[in-house]
Parts: sequence; structure tokens; C-alpha cells
Amino acid sequence: MEAGIGTLTRLADERVDAVLVVVEPTPKSIEVGQRAAELARDKMLGRLVIVASRVRNDADMATLTAAFEGHEIVAIPDDPAIVEADRKGVAALDLAPDSPAVQALCGLARSLLPVPA
Repeated sequence: MEAGIGTLTRLADERVDAVLVVVEPTPKSIEVGQRAAELARDKMLGRLVIVASRVRNDADMATLTAAFEGHEIVAIPDDPAIVEADRKGVAALDLAPDSPAVQALCGLARSLLPVPA
């Protein structure tokens, strides 16, 4: 994954299964995320999902929902298990499979899988 919108600008007119725009509830992240979402929408690349990362509370989610109105948003809560796993050099899924962030990420992954016919 790459920060910013560079990858989207290089995609020409190629369609993809999904574009994930990962944002945090900070002004700079929201600004870049809005540009990325607009570019993905304008290029009609495919399904657009806003991944709201490090959401700490309802106010964070409200800020992101207002900034990305009308978009599909998946919230990933701020979770100390993610930091702990990173410090230990292991996958959060292995260290804390039941943690809120891991569960949210697993839900996101399931939502991206094709629906069986």
C-alpha cells in the first residue's frame, strides 16, 4: 500500500475489484483521503471503501462520516493489540484474534471476497 494518491493517478482506466482509501480522523488524512476518493470516483475504478482507521470514539466516526458522506465506510477501532503485535513483530491476527481491530479487519476482508454463485 502507498500513502497518497500516486497509485490512483497511475491506474489509467483500469478497473479493479475495490479501491480502499484508508484514513485516520485527522485533518490531513481526511484531506488526502477525500482527494483519493474523488479521483477513484471520477475514474470509476470500481467499488470504493473508506477504511476509517484508528477510530477512538463516536466523535471520530462522526467526523469521518461527515467528510465521506455517501461512501461506504468501515471503521477499524484504535486498538492497543495492533501496537503490541507490531512491537513484537507478529501479526495481530496471531497475537489477539479476538481484539476489536482484528475483528473489524476480518469483517472488511470478508466483505471484499466474492459472493459465491
